[in-house]
Amino acid sequence: MKIPKLVKRYCPYCRKHTEHKVSQAKKRTPGSARPLAKSAKKRTGFGKGHGNLGRYGSKPPVGSFKMTGKKTSKKTDLRYECKVCKKTHVQRKGFRTKKIELK
Repeated sequence: MKIPKLVKRYCPYCRKHTEHKVSQAKKRTPGSARPLAKSAKKRTGFGKGHGNLGRYGSKPPVGSFKMTGKKTSKKTDLRYECKVCKKTHVQRKGFRTKKIELK
């Protein structure tokens, strides 16, 4: 899918419509994307030998269902940088596409 590099859209910081530079967010590791998740799991006693493991200890889903398996595309994660105030904000809702090309 082709997306223009410059878009005129609403800036929540300037509170008006301005030119925005479009960029795609880089893939992040699970540790950097959610740095507090590991400590939360540790706090609830996972891997300590007591209680059940909840969704972490369960078996994988049955393979015969139609809705299981990997999806063929990822949702977009676009960042918009305002040309006036230089602040970045993200899109509200991602849409599924296999490939994005900024033209």
